[in-house]
Amino acid sequence: MLFSDIADTFARLESTSSRLEMTSILADFFKGLRPADLRDIIYLSQGKLHPDFYPVELGMADKMVLRAISTASGNPDAKVEELWTRIGDTGTVAEELISKKKQMSLFSTPLTLERVVSDLTKIERSEGKNSQENKVKTLTGMLHDSTATEARYICRIVSGRMRVGASAMTILDALAQCFADKESRPEIERAFNVTCDMGLIGERLAENGMDGIRDVTVHVGNPIKVMLAERLPSLPEVLERMGGRCAMEYKYDGMRVQAHIGGNSVTLYSRRLENLTNNFPDICEALRSNLKGKEAIIEGECVATDPDTGAMLPFQMVTHRRRKHDMGSAVKSIPVRIFMFDILYLDGKDMTNLPYPERRKVLSETFELDDAVGMSEMGIIENDTQAEEFFESAIAAKCEGIMAKSLSESSVYRAGSRGFLWIKYKKDYHEALTDTFDLAVIGAFYGMGKRAGRYGALLMAVYDQDSGEFCSVCKLGTGFDDAFLDALPTMLDKYKCDEKPGYIRTGLDPDVWFEPNVVLEVAGADLTLSPNHKAAFGWAKEDAGIGIRFPRFTGRVRDDKSADMSTTVSEIYDMYEMQFSDGL
Repeated sequence: MLFSDIADTFARLESTSSRLEMTSILADFFKGLRPADLRDIIYLSQGKLHPDFYPVELGMADKMVLRAISTASGNPDAKVEELWTRIGDTGTVAEELISKKKQMSLFSTPLTLERVVSDLTKIERSEGKNSQENKVKTLTGMLHDSTATEARYICRIVSGRMRVGASAMTILDALAQCFADKESRPEIERAFNVTCDMGLIGERLAENGMDGIRDVTVHVGNPIKVMLAERLPSLPEVLERMGGRCAMEYKYDGMRVQAHIGGNSVTLYSRRLENLTNNFPDICEALRSNLKGKEAIIEGECVATDPDTGAMLPFQMVTHRRRKHDMGSAVKSIPVRIFMFDILYLDGKDMTNLPYPERRKVLSETFELDDAVGMSEMGIIENDTQAEEFFESAIAAKCEGIMAKSLSESSVYRAGSRGFLWIKYKKDYHEALTDTFDLAVIGAFYGMGKRAGRYGALLMAVYDQDSGEFCSVCKLGTGFDDAFLDALPTMLDKYKCDEKPGYIRTGLDPDVWFEPNVVLEVAGADLTLSPNHKAAFGWAKEDAGIGIRFPRFTGRVRDDKSADMSTTVSEIYDMYEMQFSDGL
């Protein structure tokens, strides 16, 4: 298959901001593709060669890509760098310069999908003394044989920033439209949620239709998208929503992990599918040793503890494990305990379709418990007094709050979904009008006065799970210290765009646009209607969205969350309505 056909499709996707049009473009393109080709193309559309949880990346820095562009286009390094500084996108730089070079050499050959995947794999696997030179040489070879449009997307793929705007939800819609029907869409999405592998799902559909999807099962090695909780403003409302009886667990102030235990290996994944195995070797060993069965997938919270007293420490302490190079020393100085709260798979059996009480019982019987591996504190709650007492005990134990969980027969594990089977209630609800928000950075405004020459404020957004769009909710300029302001270019500039991405919705026009990647925790005084912000636009009032008043950065960068794990539009709207309930 010619890569030019794929690049042309990417260009069509990039030229529209309509999700329906993107879906149609992809669905038409998917028809007739070989299943294995479809799998590769889906990965490439995300700037990858593998699913998100794969531990190896292409690993080409912009400077290396620019060197390849320089050689392939016959332009001096200085000119290429100057153009890149002005444009900010290696793909656009490559397209512009490749389009101006002389006609292709008689010795060049059209690029195929097989060639591109093979060469990208060489780049990914290149290691050792001459690895950088080998990567640049391989990329140069591809660019030498590429058209201008092909060059744009090859350079974006190697840098992991595709900018075509096709979200996971759009690809799922296209797969359903091409290989099944609208009614099958939820089943296809669930298969994706229990594998986190869109390429696999596309390949199965292309090979065997919905029969291939029904064969997709939970198994060790493929992380499962985590189940999420809703919020309510008071404990009585939580209990009422649960039918007057529920389980409550401590909500620990730690790092949520999903552990895949099989044979002699244990792999830990974060919520954003980052591999954390090397950061918690003690927890991995304890889980492997304490498992009574052969293989399992469990979820738990890794919490740092005081090495002298054993008391639980704040979240910031456990994150130090991610920054330590001397892990042996870190294990001693920052001991960690895992509090398990769910089991998703055990010895060949998918547990996600079992009710929560059954999963909890199986989990308690599956592991030996000790100082490293424990169960989350849980109680059965049947009245408001018990709920308040359990909540206070959680706060006294240095937890964030509680998680209420349904005891009904329908209390299955809903991978990747948010709903009232789980409800979180945090200490913040006692102390402020709203909880904190996890917001994606989509833009920046240049500073003035003391902030001149730096980014002075950021445009923040929530995620619309239905449309795959990011909708602005506030302009954030409070809570930044000088060190954080100095660090912003390093944190953000790799995601800079020369124009607003088609999947961003806002009424504001920042000085700089970013692809949503960086997530910050933000507090606010309350939520209000806003004509400029597009979160839940038209839901409460025809010509207004919902914005956060007096937003303030808490100091916490949520590097454990990807942008699509940000606070959602529906959450913002629900919290807006909470302000008018009796619970606040």
